[in-house]
Amino acid sequence: MSDACCGDDNPAAGAEAEHAGEPERIWQIRELQAAAVAAVLLAAGWALGRAGSETPALALELTAVLVGGSTFVPGALRRLLRGTIGVGTLMTIATFGGLALGQVVEVGMLVVLYSIAEGLEEYAVTKTRRGLRALLDLVPEQASVLRGGQEVQISPGDLAVGDVMLLRPGQRAATDGVIRAGRTSLDTSAITGESVPVEAGPGEAVHAGAINGGGAIEVQVTAAASDSSLARIVHIVEEAQERKGAGQRLADRIARPLVPGVMVLAGLIAGLGALLGDPLVWVERALVVLVAASPCALAISVPLTVVAAVGAASRGGALVKGGAALEQLGRVRMVALDKTGTLTRNEPRVVEVVTTDRCSERELLAAAAALEARSEHPLARAILDAAEDVPVAHDVTAVAGAGLHGCLDGTTLRLGRPGWIDPGPLAAAADRLQAAGATVVLVERDDTLLGAVAVRDELRDETAETVERLRGLGVDTAMLTGDNARTAATLATQAGINDVYAELRPEDKADLVTRLRRDRAVAMVGDGVNDAPALATADVGIAMGAMGTDVAIETADAALMGEDLRHLPQLLGHARRARTIMLQNVGLSLAIITVLIPVAALGVLGLAAVVFAHELAEVLVILNAVRAARRTPAPAADRGRVAPVRTSDTAVAEQPATETARG
Repeated sequence: MSDACCGDDNPAAGAEAEHAGEPERIWQIRELQAAAVAAVLLAAGWALGRAGSETPALALELTAVLVGGSTFVPGALRRLLRGTIGVGTLMTIATFGGLALGQVVEVGMLVVLYSIAEGLEEYAVTKTRRGLRALLDLVPEQASVLRGGQEVQISPGDLAVGDVMLLRPGQRAATDGVIRAGRTSLDTSAITGESVPVEAGPGEAVHAGAINGGGAIEVQVTAAASDSSLARIVHIVEEAQERKGAGQRLADRIARPLVPGVMVLAGLIAGLGALLGDPLVWVERALVVLVAASPCALAISVPLTVVAAVGAASRGGALVKGGAALEQLGRVRMVALDKTGTLTRNEPRVVEVVTTDRCSERELLAAAAALEARSEHPLARAILDAAEDVPVAHDVTAVAGAGLHGCLDGTTLRLGRPGWIDPGPLAAAADRLQAAGATVVLVERDDTLLGAVAVRDELRDETAETVERLRGLGVDTAMLTGDNARTAATLATQAGINDVYAELRPEDKADLVTRLRRDRAVAMVGDGVNDAPALATADVGIAMGAMGTDVAIETADAALMGEDLRHLPQLLGHARRARTIMLQNVGLSLAIITVLIPVAALGVLGLAAVVFAHELAEVLVILNAVRAARRTPAPAADRGRVAPVRTSDTAVAEQPATETARG
């Protein structure tokens, strides 16, 4: 696979250079060209033979065998010298054996059909790879950069971190960066699959390949073109296509002993048959058995499907790390979803502040912000944004599953969930806010309660629709969160999720996923950081927003490149369809071998008939695998089937109160 995207030059140019010799059209495939020439020669020889010109006819037929066999015989002989026996070995033995028996026309058909099958496989793989590398064509040939107060045009490969790109309306970003000046709308549909432009302003990220749909903006480069999110995606998917899934390993396990086993079987047929009858007849049957048992269709059936499906998924806004992940995605019957950043927008804001008579709202927010300034928790930003003053606290320490404590101006501060801090007179207010779907943190100074801050992260607009679509696929959903039970239950009801598991620490989420996996395949969807244990524990982990998150890509088996949650059911539907195609191909391949071996051994079918049946099956397998390259559209929501939503009180009640109410 290509690794040009990780080179030093323009990734698109590198990919073009490395694959410049790849055929663009089906008639440019070398195997298909050889097969066409061999077929013409074979037909001409047959015609001359019918006309009575035996010697010229034989010469043309032998030439046809030579041309067609050139596509696989040399390679098979080289591998045989290295001690590797494969499908080509069987075809080579059958070719030479048939020639020795004088069956030149039948051997000609064998090499023509086998070359056609090999050519179609090569074309399918090349087409899929080209579609994936087309992502790199999103990088423009030139980038406008401001240097020394002047605008200059440079190659994307010459961009350096810290450069300032000038992006005019309609232009594509050459690499990743952050908007320094200007506001616009960004079209990322070619990368993430999201059709709705994203409004962006100073401080917000711009990914390589995004189209500026508004006014001119200045973008400060944060990554070289060869290290951009777009190049990284192509590199990861190309590497992933080399990984083997369970289905691919099944094909390997069958094909590996089958080839030498068939050779032994053919030897026994030839040897024992010679003792019972005409040796030439049984040698011929042995050669036919070699061809009949060739597992070429089996060998290519699953890998070709994986290459096609993974490439199609990447063009539809999802990364899938190879065949294993693809097959597991096709088996998923339950999806566990993290709340913050997955079901919600990950844009929390303070919705209410309740104080005691010990301080004002401004003082309460300042005290909370002093502690949260040292925190990386998602809700910390909401409190910092709401506070007018952020004093500097010292000795700030996080208490797992509870909150924070530290020192400010000689006093001791604590911030955390109700339970770790006694809500006292604010118990009723805390209950009311939690019932409204807010996360409540209490602030205490020198063991005296100052007040409560309510923060809410709203659900994504598409969350309820996504859950409904998953239900239409027959996939159950569950919410996993470290938030309190009331907040979690309220948001789950809005989303249409029945099963809620609240107040979970990261290790609790991993344990829960393990329990859920006992009777069905489970996918975990999270941000790839706090949810890393659960992502690793699930049958398949899916990270959100992989365009800018290295940790998400590394942790999960698959990742949604954009922020639209509706790509999740689309991905599962695509993987399910690809897995069905895999099973169809494996079943057809095994059925052909099972039927052809006995009829070939008994002499019911000759070499020509077996070659035609076997290679026709191989072509069918290839054509079926190519269907996986089509992107599966998101299923239409069947609104009539949705039952009234009920939050699982049992599920909530059973969870230990071990995680902070801060989500």
